[in-house]
Amino acid sequence: MHTITVERTIPAPIDKVFDWFADSRNYARSPFVLRNRWARPGDAAPYGIGAVRVHLWVIGWFRERITAYNAPHSFEYLVERSVPPARHGGGSMTFTEVPGGTRVVWSTASELPLPFAALRTAAMKLFGPVIAKAFDTILDTAAAAVGS
Repeated sequence: MHTITVERTIPAPIDKVFDWFADSRNYARSPFVLRNRWARPGDAAPYGIGAVRVHLWVIGWFRERITAYNAPHSFEYLVERSVPPARHGGGSMTFTEVPGGTRVVWSTASELPLPFAALRTAAMKLFGPVIAKAFDTILDTAAAAVGS
């Protein structure tokens, strides 16, 4: 598995930042995201554990399930299906109050199901920066939307 992590401090209160990211329909404001929808609400909260979100990004199609939800500090998700097909080891977003706003750390672990380790590594060296750029543009979009 290859792990991609991006971080940003957004100049806004933790509750506001968490709420923006918990509702992934907001991601469609980013140029990398074409469409998002909720296929199923969460068990105890609309965006909580068990919620299913479906994304169409310029880099692929993803069906994700929220696996952990600790508002306003973190949530985790698992990509159940994707096109192109990929193995997903899980993703998380954490939110921490810091001077000047909220520190957001977004991390995901994945790999393409290629037959040789060298091919999987080469593919992630190529696609990893693209995934990181997509995450960065969403963080930029959030900062513009909720930042003070």
